[in-house]
Amino acid sequence: MAIALVTGASRGIGRATALLLAQEGYTVAVNYHHNMRAATEVVEAIQAAGGKAFSLRADISDESQVVAMFEAIDREAEPLTALVNNAGILFEQSTVENLTAERINRVLATNVTGYFLCCREAVKRMSVKRGGAGGAIVNVSSAAARLGSPGEYVDYAASKGAVDTLTTGLSLEVAAQGIRVNGIRPGFIYTDMHASGGEPGRVDRVKSLLPMQRGGQPEEVAQAIVWLLSDKASYVTGSFLELAGGK
Repeated sequence: MAIALVTGASRGIGRATALLLAQEGYTVAVNYHHNMRAATEVVEAIQAAGGKAFSLRADISDESQVVAMFEAIDREAEPLTALVNNAGILFEQSTVENLTAERINRVLATNVTGYFLCCREAVKRMSVKRGGAGGAIVNVSSAAARLGSPGEYVDYAASKGAVDTLTTGLSLEVAAQGIRVNGIRPGFIYTDMHASGGEPGRVDRVKSLLPMQRGGQPEEVAQAIVWLLSDKASYVTGSFLELAGGK
């Protein structure tokens, strides 16, 4: 088959996506930053189910680490044909007037620069102009890009707005190189990320405000990502799927 790299694959949407991609026959490169134990558990779960996977530690905001991660993939026997840009960070809920430059830059370094770097390295390997076999990229954005996250994470929302623009621009650049680039915009999904913002129960607090009256599960998001990477979406590029329960 081929290799699918999922960044931030040790938890949440990334974990669910890695497990589902393995079921679809991909060898999954499980990227993580801090939690080696959680990444190892994902790899072991895939292997226990008869799939193939390996873990790669890299902070995607660090260019040298991103390059080293892709070079490690180059040493594998199979080609890289799928990238899921999923790793992301946010910090405690805050209004814009209380944000610091350090916080803003940290969010942008991971959520924007990191996505650019991973796209760059993936395109170099997938592009048919460079002898690659083609491929597909899915960038995990957020409904926050549309909604702005006022009073909570405008910096995070802005980073996801940049991801949307990257997705649109890159999709047009590489459409003739055998590479499809699409985005998804999850809404309120039950993941550990909300705890990073200081409110682990955030989804339950707001779910009554959603048209579908419930939060989403990581597996529901993973299904959309895997479809966009698949041949079933072979004529889809530069598109976005909303996964926000109607919000």
